[in-house]
Amino acid sequence: MTTLTAPHASSATTSRPGFWFAADAVITGVNALAYLAAAGPLADLLGGDPATYRGIGLFMVAYAVAVGLYARSSLSARVGWGVVVGNLVWVVASLEVALTGAFDLDGPGRAWVVAQAVVVADLALLQARSLRRR
Repeated sequence: MTTLTAPHASSATTSRPGFWFAADAVITGVNALAYLAAAGPLADLLGGDPATYRGIGLFMVAYAVAVGLYARSSLSARVGWGVVVGNLVWVVASLEVALTGAFDLDGPGRAWVVAQAVVVADLALLQARSLRRR
């Protein structure tokens, strides 16, 4: 009898220490480029000012590059924990923006910020797990 099992998070690919950091860099980079390229339409859709989207996009480009470099490096786990903490700070700040209405976001904008916070929190958790396995 043959038993089939579904792949899971501890597979060889996702258990590599840099995998979740590389995923973070890609997701952040794509999001950053969207913020930069479509700041006006995003402001129309989500509320807020296009300049704010561009500023956040520029920050996210720098963060994506830094996280991507870490993912490919052999730097210490201490640097990785710094990324995890940075992601958790982003989550808290995002939730504060959603709750307080900062940046003049409307309902869909606040929902978008919360959705992003959930994704970033998940990445931080997966990154922390990969660092603990080192």
